[in-house]
Amino acid sequence: QLQLVESGGGSVHVGDSLRLSCTGSGLALANFAVGWFRQAPGKEREGVAVIYPQNNSSRYADAVKGRFTATRDNAKNTVYLQMDSLKPEDSAIYTCAATQHSFTLVADVYDDWGRGTQVTVSS
Repeated sequence: QLQLVESGGGSVHVGDSLRLSCTGSGLALANFAVGWFRQAPGKEREGVAVIYPQNNSSRYADAVKGRFTATRDNAKNTVYLQMDSLKPEDSAIYTCAATQHSFTLVADVYDDWGRGTQVTVSS
């Protein structure tokens, strides 16, 4: 059974950086694609990043491309989301999720979810 726990959220100013962590237990995250999703009040949930199993290749939503970077450390069974040049519209609850079914930014393909961590970016 895979469990995921996010950490690293907080309140920052426009232009600041934040690094989120997604730590797995029970199973090795190296065998899963891990996606990052966010949802702000009144807005739809959106996928922002996914990192693929083993080779650490990744892709991003257009809204965060060039500013967010997903990486993984298999020794720590952890996936990170480095967020740079943060904007107010990045404010949301960020959640990580894992899948072995289809490696996309679509939430429906993910089976295991963390509880989320709040990111707030103030002007």
